[in-house]
Amino acid sequence: MLDGAHGPAAALAMSILVRMADVYGASTLMDITQAHVDSTIYLGDATLEFAERLASLGARVAVPTSLNVSGVDECGWKDWAVSPEWAAKAARQMLAYEKMGAAPTWTCAPYQTKMRPSFGQQIAWGESNAIAFANSVIGARTERYPDLLDICCAITGRVPATGLHLTENRAGQWLLRLIDVPAALQQDDQFFAVLGHLAGKLAADRIPVIDGIVVKPAEDQLKAFSAAVASSGCVALFHMVGVTPEAPTIEDAFHGRSPERTISITTADLRAARKELTTADGRELDMVILGSPHFSVAEFAALAPLVWGKRVHPRVKFLVTSSRLMKEEAEKAGVLAPIVEFGAQITLDTCILASPMLPPEIKTLMTNSAKYAYYAPSLLNTRVTFGSLADCVRSAIEGRVVREESVWQTA
Repeated sequence: MLDGAHGPAAALAMSILVRMADVYGASTLMDITQAHVDSTIYLGDATLEFAERLASLGARVAVPTSLNVSGVDECGWKDWAVSPEWAAKAARQMLAYEKMGAAPTWTCAPYQTKMRPSFGQQIAWGESNAIAFANSVIGARTERYPDLLDICCAITGRVPATGLHLTENRAGQWLLRLIDVPAALQQDDQFFAVLGHLAGKLAADRIPVIDGIVVKPAEDQLKAFSAAVASSGCVALFHMVGVTPEAPTIEDAFHGRSPERTISITTADLRAARKELTTADGRELDMVILGSPHFSVAEFAALAPLVWGKRVHPRVKFLVTSSRLMKEEAEKAGVLAPIVEFGAQITLDTCILASPMLPPEIKTLMTNSAKYAYYAPSLLNTRVTFGSLADCVRSAIEGRVVREESVWQTA
């Protein structure tokens, strides 16, 4: 590939990959069987030029490749504060990646598609929540691949043989042990997002092992944890004892070693972490935003009965971000119609963190996503209230922030 036998695009991609392997300290490369590309987000002329240059050189992905969110909702951008110039350039960048043979999934939750990897599969994924979910919940193997390098891995079908691709680097490092955290609190809709936010702050870039979970989390709760732990921290792999596949026991999670450090997590610690996710100082509310990571069919199904026969307050926008596939499946399941009748807007292909879609008058948000709550104040210059899905619905109906606090106050 370096010598150009596979064409100029593969030569360019391999030259970048070889240089980065040296940066990683890897002496060899290894094969992958799948990729997920985060470089799809339009961030300016540089990202567009890179994608179009690869496409013009005839680049083709060598392995099945899914695509992360774009910088624009191709069909719905006119409903928001997106300029025609931004939309046009973002759409060009989308087209360039499709020309390379990648699947137009346009989602930050590729594990919700048919391209979900399997345990032990070597992959090259971008997008922080997807990386943490693939490594931890599925047990596939990927490093944290940054934008532009991820597409080079997809084109060459190769990655540096280092990091979390190798068994010896997947052992837990720090033990985060829940102490007397009651089952009632662990069953709360907000618990795993809050725990993920706290675990990310504590672990930073280490591999945390979480012990003391007494409930069986649903996949969307593990999705929320993955997004939170990779936002407040740089966690690419976590182990949850008795929950995730590489941690049936603490001994398995640590590969038989002792933890480098043990930290106790109490209910008081969790209350404090939850409080951090709210930066708004009142009950004012401009928008409820759901879907980071992208809303799943199960989440649409959970939302539908909460909004059935009701209407969102005329002062409040209610936005759900999801993928084309999840919207289609929700429509087939009959759970999309009541959400739309409620007054929700469904945005596809993108995310408010990746697109300049919010009008300036939107200053106060409410969300059940710890990832949105963590990033929105700095990236969107907004104030945020964090709450449960039911809290978000009640608040949208009443036009002001309403939260049920009892389980967090009494636990």
